[in-house]
Formats: sequence, structure tokens, C-alpha cells
Amino acid sequence: MGNLTQILPLILMFVLFYFLLIRPQQKRQKATRNMQSSLKKGDKVATIGGMHGTIDAIDELQIVIKSPDGSKLTFDRAAIREITESAPNKEITV
Repeated sequence: MGNLTQILPLILMFVLFYFLLIRPQQKRQKATRNMQSSLKKGDKVATIGGMHGTIDAIDELQIVIKSPDGSKLTFDRAAIREITESAPNKEITV
């Protein structure tokens, strides 16, 4: 019984850390991975460095972003922070 009372505060601290720190961080990482995997040509994005532009080309690891002045820059896919405006879906009507 004495050992259990000594270990119980450590277990409680671990559970508290898990629910307050580890779990929310894992959720943010999952959301970021989902966002970066759903990127498509024409999306307006912002990079982690603060550059805003439109995706001009995309492949497995890199993205080419066209800035408003017309210049094109290549970034790693992981450098995309957020999608500021999603490209419209082109539907084919018959």
C-alpha cells in the first residue's frame, strides 16, 4: 500500500501531461499533415516564412508558388502553414 501512494502522484502527473500537452500536439500535427496532403493547384497559401501566393505546380515533396508579382518560388510541402483560399472545384457537366 505504501508503494502505491508513492507512485500514484507520478501516474497522475503523467496522465495530466498527456491530456494537456501531448494529445493536443498530436491533434495539431495530424491536422497539419492532412492540410498539407490535400493541397492542390490553384490554392492560395501562406508559408511558414510568411510568403503568400498561389500554388502553380505540385509534386510529392515540393510545391511551386506563384507570387502576386509573377515570380515563382519552390518550397518543400512541409513549408506550407495554411490554405488561405481553396481553389474552386472544377465540375464537368454533361
